[in-house]
Amino acid sequence: MQKFSRMYQELSEQEAIRRESLNELGKLGINPYPAEAFNVNITTAEILKNFPGDNGLYQDVSIAGRIMTRRIMGAASFVDLQDASGRIQLYIKRDEICEGEDKTLYNTVFKRLLDIGDIIGVTGFVFVTQMGEISIHVKSLKLLSKSLRVLPVVKEKDDQVFDAFSDPEARYRQRYVDLIVNPEVRDIFVKRSLIINTMRSFFNGKGYLEVETPILQPIPGGAAARPFITHHNALDMPLYLRIANELYLKKLIVGGFDGVYEFAKDFRNEGMDRTHNPEFTVLEIYVAYKDYFWMMDFTEEMLERVALGLHGKTSVQVGEREIDFRRPFRRLTMTDAIKEYAGVDITGKTEDELKQICRDLEIETTPAMGKGKLIDAIFGEKCEEHLVQPTFIMDYPIEMSPLCKRHRTNPELTERFELFVNGKELCNAYSELNDPIDQLDRFQEQLKLSQKGDDEAMFIDMDFVRALEYGMPTCSGMGIGIDRLTMFMTNQPSIQDVLFFPQMRPEKKAVPAGDTDEAFIEAGVPAAWVPALRKYGFKNVADLKAANPNKLLNDLGGLRKKLKLDIPALKLEEIQAWVEV
Repeated sequence: MQKFSRMYQELSEQEAIRRESLNELGKLGINPYPAEAFNVNITTAEILKNFPGDNGLYQDVSIAGRIMTRRIMGAASFVDLQDASGRIQLYIKRDEICEGEDKTLYNTVFKRLLDIGDIIGVTGFVFVTQMGEISIHVKSLKLLSKSLRVLPVVKEKDDQVFDAFSDPEARYRQRYVDLIVNPEVRDIFVKRSLIINTMRSFFNGKGYLEVETPILQPIPGGAAARPFITHHNALDMPLYLRIANELYLKKLIVGGFDGVYEFAKDFRNEGMDRTHNPEFTVLEIYVAYKDYFWMMDFTEEMLERVALGLHGKTSVQVGEREIDFRRPFRRLTMTDAIKEYAGVDITGKTEDELKQICRDLEIETTPAMGKGKLIDAIFGEKCEEHLVQPTFIMDYPIEMSPLCKRHRTNPELTERFELFVNGKELCNAYSELNDPIDQLDRFQEQLKLSQKGDDEAMFIDMDFVRALEYGMPTCSGMGIGIDRLTMFMTNQPSIQDVLFFPQMRPEKKAVPAGDTDEAFIEAGVPAAWVPALRKYGFKNVADLKAANPNKLLNDLGGLRKKLKLDIPALKLEEIQAWVEV
């Protein structure tokens, strides 16, 4: 009990009671965390969907899940049990689960020592109650895991939700609780898995190979982004978490594969907002002997298939807007987009002229920004918000695309497109640059930007240049953010809502408000009683001195008994000494 008393300092009253229940279960010879498997032969969803059907299938069911509600009515009780597929009602009768004289399992274990949140396994048969609810008549019950923390109790009445577990920070930090009490959250992640599987099936059907490439890389290549850096002790060299898969995947095209793709975790040491997380999931695919026109058609087909697979239709609700992923999508050059939405023509403009355009349009710039970043800033500020329905923005200036093939009719441009949906970039694709001499020149231009202070400029990857020197066929590649795609397809406003465990700041530990423990001890309070006083509501010694000694003696005595605290009982004289002025 002494151990329990020390733990109590950080526990709520209910948590302390649950630990005491744990002790009592042990005294009864019940292991609250048994090792042996529990045979499950059916799920809640299967019962609710198919019962009665062949009623013989439901006379001997075995199911496990978490207690979500309890309604105890003397010798019989009702429980809502939640498994991975849904909820079902259990009917538990004392004389059914306790056939002999010993009724401990019902009277003590079930009624007093089990709590909401505990995981149990039951066997029995399915029936329909007088109220018309499909339920399980329990014949046996076993505790599989004792919950020591109290679940938030979310109540529903007349389609209204009360006491919802809705605080975003709490939900993201404790996703496990979020998934338990908010079943609709689980549906988001089921749909995320369906999105990925639909895409994978689409690629496999065309004969493309799923591959894996290194996450730890000696050179972070394939994108303009700030990387995370670490150090490998055995090799005594720096390594970077990859920012993109591109260069390794194109090396596989050099190696002779006609089509390769990867669902991968990438990492970028950048800011965080509602659409960016430092760790994110991306799909990259590269197909030999294709160009960016082919890739636009391919992307349209892929997204249309995803929408149909998820919703049975091509239109998807995103916020207050309805987005239609039906082919074909609008196609617009970047130059024409800037003309249409910013009212300026960037064709042939120098870096200084572009800086002046930015000043005229009141767009913020920095000295480190080259032509590519300036054009990107104009486009981002004046154009993106207007691109609501799926729109391909194509033919980017060469300064913005160091890995992209020059345009076949205009060497100042590249054969690149980005798909914009609801004002946000969704994917990026090229006719891939396969000229090793041009590629090296582009890398060297990126080096100059880095020397100017651009910490997102690309590194020079000489091994990739060497690979191109062996010859890479005409190739088109495309990358699409799975997290952002899932946001669109499930109508979620924040990337944190489609990640099981989004990155967050360290959790701040609660610091007792008011006076320190030492201040109470100096006032004469025994150290063992300080947590109890705080539990009772005293934050300051001044508040303690204003208390009624007789009432305080009774209340603290009751608290000691209720929580079975292994500390000496108090005497009136002791408390009087605390409150003396």
